[in-house]
Amino acid sequence: MGRAVKTEAVVLRSMRYGEADRILHLYTPARGRVGAIAKGVRRAGSRFGGRLEPFFRLRIELHEGRGELLTVTGAQTVEAYARLREDASALDAAARACDAVGRLFETSEPHPSVFNLLCRKLALLDEHAARAQTAPGAHAADAGAQGAAEGDGGNPPDARSGALTFRLKLLVAAGLAPQLGACAACGEREHLVGFSGAAGGVVCAACEAGSFALGEHAYRFMTDAFGAPLHEAPQAPEAALAQVERAISATLEHHANLQLMPASGRSRRAAVS
Repeated sequence: MGRAVKTEAVVLRSMRYGEADRILHLYTPARGRVGAIAKGVRRAGSRFGGRLEPFFRLRIELHEGRGELLTVTGAQTVEAYARLREDASALDAAARACDAVGRLFETSEPHPSVFNLLCRKLALLDEHAARAQTAPGAHAADAGAQGAAEGDGGNPPDARSGALTFRLKLLVAAGLAPQLGACAACGEREHLVGFSGAAGGVVCAACEAGSFALGEHAYRFMTDAFGAPLHEAPQAPEAALAQVERAISATLEHHANLQLMPASGRSRRAAVS
């Protein structure tokens, strides 16, 4: 007969299905990633309204039957993060954050710390969007939105550092945090000059074969980011952030067989420039 499930959830993704339904990817604190179907939600006058769209934080009721997808039977908004939906760069960053969570934590294994981290990230993006909308020169927002649509991203200078700090914390939650205190290959604590995804962290000069350079600014960013709260993400030059993003990508490719989209529109532009 199935059973009822009540939980908080963030909508990671929402896809049209059939004539009036939607398939949802949800992230929950106690059940990890959950797939669900919302029947009739696209019909005019649906009782769910627009609250099953991506990035909503919900108190949701589901029916669990024999199929892989649970059925949505009720939903109440906990937080809509409405202001980020009016800001192109915040909307883009929210999509990238949700994509990273959904792909790195794709099972039903519970990670309440990841759920809380994602909610905090969305709240910070919402706050940033609110400040951007009230700041002097906010009338230029349309130009920024157009830039985002053309691939510019419209991202503020600290968008990439915040996104990379978020991803480093996801690595910790996934048990994939790179070794930074000593050479990941031999344990040497001095002369750390590079990063090796295969070795799982920084490497010394004697073990640097197959690694890439990791400068002092990039190294300091990574060590600081692990201990800093999201709203105090460390800063670093763009070249250092590019090295950090490469280190994260190499770690995921070697140890999770996973490739994520670029952390921000800024990093995408740097990759193709």
